[in-house]
Amino acid sequence: MNAVPLSWYLILSAVLFSLGVAGFLVRRNIITVFMSIELMLNAVNLSFVTFSYQFKQADGHIFTFFVMVVAAAEAAVGLAIILALVRTRRTLEVDEVNLLKF
Repeated sequence: MNAVPLSWYLILSAVLFSLGVAGFLVRRNIITVFMSIELMLNAVNLSFVTFSYQFKQADGHIFTFFVMVVAAAEAAVGLAIILALVRTRRTLEVDEVNLLKF
């Protein structure tokens, strides 16, 4: 039985991380920026699991679990902040949200 080479998983992880960075840098919608950060976290999780499988250790799976817990907490707090900003500023554009300057 032919297995998928581990390099393919790492290439996929690099592509996903690059798409996340590009979305973070290019897009101005705060929801898209938020989703790009989540995409980067999932790309790192894929790398952790790939290396964990390669070296036959559980460390990568444990790190992935902790990253997922932090991402869930970040999603809850981040969406609450986004909702508060939308209610006060009536926009989702990152450039127009200057509430934290003062």
